[in-house]
Amino acid sequence: MKSFQFIILCFLCFMSFGQELPPVETFSTSDYNGENQNWMITQNTNKYIYVANNLGLLEYNGSDWTPYRSPNHTILRAVKAIDNRIYSGCYEEFGYWERHEYGHLVYQSLIPKLGDKILSDDQIWDILDYEDWVLFQAGHALYFYDKVSEEFKTINSENIIYKVFNVNNRIYYHVANEGIYVLEEGEPKLILNDKIVIEDRVIDIFYKNEKLIILTRNSGFFQFVDKEFEAWDVSSNKRLKELNIFSSIQLRDQSFVLGTISNGLVKVSQDGEIDYEINQRKGLANNTVLTLFEDYENNVWTGLDNGINCINVNSSIKTFIDYNGSIGTVYTTLIFNNQLYVGTNQGLFFRSLESKNQDFKFVKGTAGQVWSLFNDENENLFCGHHLGTFLINEDKATSISSILGAWNFKTVPNRNNLLLQGNYDGLYVLQKEGSTWKLRNKIDGFKNSSRFFEINDHNQILVNHEYKGVFNIQLDSTLHKVIDIKHQSELELGKNSGLISYKNNILYTSEDGVFDYIKKEGKFKKNLDLSEKFSPYKSVKMVVDQKGKLWLFSEDNISFVSYDNLTNKPEVTTISIPNNLRKGVLGFENIQHIEKENYVLGTSNGYLTMDLSQIKNKREYHIYLNAVTISSLNDETKDLPLALNGDFNYDYGTLHFNFSVPEYDKFLEVNYQYRLEGKMEKWSSWSESPNIQFENLTFGDYKLEVRGKVGNQQTENSVSYAFTINRPWYLSNVAIFVYLLLLLVIGLLIHKAYKFYYERILRLEHIKSERAFMQIKNEKLNQDIEGKNRELAISTMSIIKKNELLRKIKKELKVTKDKEDISSAIKLIDTNLNNNKDWKFFKQAFNNADKDFMDKIKAAHPDLTPNDLRFCAYLRLNLSSKEMAPLLNISTKSVETKRYRLRKRLQLHHDESLVNYILKF
Repeated sequence: MKSFQFIILCFLCFMSFGQELPPVETFSTSDYNGENQNWMITQNTNKYIYVANNLGLLEYNGSDWTPYRSPNHTILRAVKAIDNRIYSGCYEEFGYWERHEYGHLVYQSLIPKLGDKILSDDQIWDILDYEDWVLFQAGHALYFYDKVSEEFKTINSENIIYKVFNVNNRIYYHVANEGIYVLEEGEPKLILNDKIVIEDRVIDIFYKNEKLIILTRNSGFFQFVDKEFEAWDVSSNKRLKELNIFSSIQLRDQSFVLGTISNGLVKVSQDGEIDYEINQRKGLANNTVLTLFEDYENNVWTGLDNGINCINVNSSIKTFIDYNGSIGTVYTTLIFNNQLYVGTNQGLFFRSLESKNQDFKFVKGTAGQVWSLFNDENENLFCGHHLGTFLINEDKATSISSILGAWNFKTVPNRNNLLLQGNYDGLYVLQKEGSTWKLRNKIDGFKNSSRFFEINDHNQILVNHEYKGVFNIQLDSTLHKVIDIKHQSELELGKNSGLISYKNNILYTSEDGVFDYIKKEGKFKKNLDLSEKFSPYKSVKMVVDQKGKLWLFSEDNISFVSYDNLTNKPEVTTISIPNNLRKGVLGFENIQHIEKENYVLGTSNGYLTMDLSQIKNKREYHIYLNAVTISSLNDETKDLPLALNGDFNYDYGTLHFNFSVPEYDKFLEVNYQYRLEGKMEKWSSWSESPNIQFENLTFGDYKLEVRGKVGNQQTENSVSYAFTINRPWYLSNVAIFVYLLLLLVIGLLIHKAYKFYYERILRLEHIKSERAFMQIKNEKLNQDIEGKNRELAISTMSIIKKNELLRKIKKELKVTKDKEDISSAIKLIDTNLNNNKDWKFFKQAFNNADKDFMDKIKAAHPDLTPNDLRFCAYLRLNLSSKEMAPLLNISTKSVETKRYRLRKRLQLHHDESLVNYILKF
């Protein structure tokens, strides 16, 4: 068992973990929606990437992959972007793709223009841009297509043409069993038929220092100058002869990248030395590299037997990724004695800085969690470990404390033989006796975890605990116990908060900003300059490197502070590496200066190295609108022209926009922002999504503007699309006219109804007023009638009383004995009793009260005498016979006789009432 553990330990000590390599981005078949093999790669002026895939043509705009089936559904093996066209070739077919107004590519075949030069049972393997020609290489012929005249020129070969090359604007091609030809004056000329090029395959031909460099599949590099063909004397040839080279490219910096059949790719310097190799164990998607391509930003694209890679070969960032998980998550790094030490969750590892390809070695005895590394004046290297404290000497670790959880170390001011150590359970003092370090004592009175702490020359310690806050601790002169402790109440608790000394000051950072410790006041105050420049925060870990730079890690950037020599104001340099891309451990970010402008940064799966001198702060980026589509309510999708303004019906459904910024740096993140004039005037928040969709927009005119941001730099341009959403049919001009017409008609009808209503009301009111007037008039007439009746009654009664009085006087006079003396008086009385004046007065009063009665009864009974009419008038007044007797100057009996006679004249029946009959008139 012990021997087995020893073997495992030795394996860890000398295990190969790889090397620092440029960032590699991987695209699988599920990413690009194609088949596995990729045969050729190119790029157009918009910086879009095009790949010849088994499925057909793949287009990548920086955000999305779009596959296009090959014209005859065969394997597409060649593609080349020339001018505004994408030329491609496959089995018995070649032509070009052009972008139509809707943003998609449309294919146009060139086979019909060949005429009788039929491409029969052959493949197109390569496409070259040569002056005004496009060269299509088939297995047994070269087809030159004139872009101006659209005519073809063909060069045939009986043997297979392996490869064609455009070298220094001259066309070379390698023919099986024959050698290398060059085209001169339109005719092929054999220039090299050495045994090497006859038996081996020529992979590429380069031009360098007035000579041709020829790369073969199995024999390495050769040079050909002045008809002399010999091996190129470079160190890489030894390794290349062990490989099977399948593809290659010479980069713009004159270096080479070679793709192999089973060993990935090899990067060779311009002097022929191998810089590095990348294979499947080191990040490549597949070990068979079928094609290589350098884009405008000097990235190298690899078309693989299964997948696609983009390698940022000129990136200022290099990566060491622990693909095997042998090192683990890096929590701390340190340069000590020209060695790079890496502390991880699996232990401490180191390698020499002089050789970047050297394997990491494991430091024995450090298996487990390493929290920190501390350089004591370049004399001793301390390792803070979960299991305690260790002194490190190359690959050996010596324990000086077994107390669990050594977080960090600080030198004690003015005491070179003492170190202050923070642990899980408080603070400890380490002491150097002679050349040996040991644990001296624990500081009594403080038991909180002390990961972040700083000490000044007054034995005062500030300890930051992210869950309890910052403690201000005063120690005694011997550093054995706490004299006083207080809490810095002006600071709020902050997760991932940090504490560090910088330029003789103590800084505290949290999500609220950066704070300075004011010694005189014993309090922290916010540093507005730094807080504003570093906002917003996610992790606020600060590190001071060996060159005095203050580094701070935020969600989207890594930043460092330097001070202006004249104003002494902080200047912040920001490096855009988002936290999700750099994969740092939150709260345990670490960075170390290596040399010059090179830094090492620990990550969760290895580390990064950065060369600040190579960081390009200013680059031009452009955003492009790729597609505008509209989806109806029944999910039917329609493409729209990109150059024309949109015009949509109200029930259009959903409007989709796709855009992109073609940027292929692995450590740069692309974000997008938009605003829709007509709905929102402010720009939206930044988003990674290259798509926007709108639905349920009201009718009106709109203009969409979209801009991009790569890292911290905005694109040079913005794209826009104007569109109109028409009114719904029920709000169209015709509909509005109809509505207005209906409104007018309804208004007229309402007006007429109201008019009729109010006229009716007025009529009713008029009738009511007339009725009221008639009522008042009738009441007045009734009052007049009543008045007349009263006058008639009074006059009647006065006549009756007068006549009765005269009768009584006459009667008394008749009793008198002296007849002669009273005869005149009786005669006078008789004259008054028979006087017609009383009747005329009565008649006038009667007619005033009942003026129509006389006319009506005379009309009914024209034979009535005036006495009869007079008697009728008395009857109408409902006078009794006794009352009528004085008026008629007859007796009561005579009145009854007159009644009888009148009844007969009136021809009344016996049972009819005379008075009632008279009252009917």
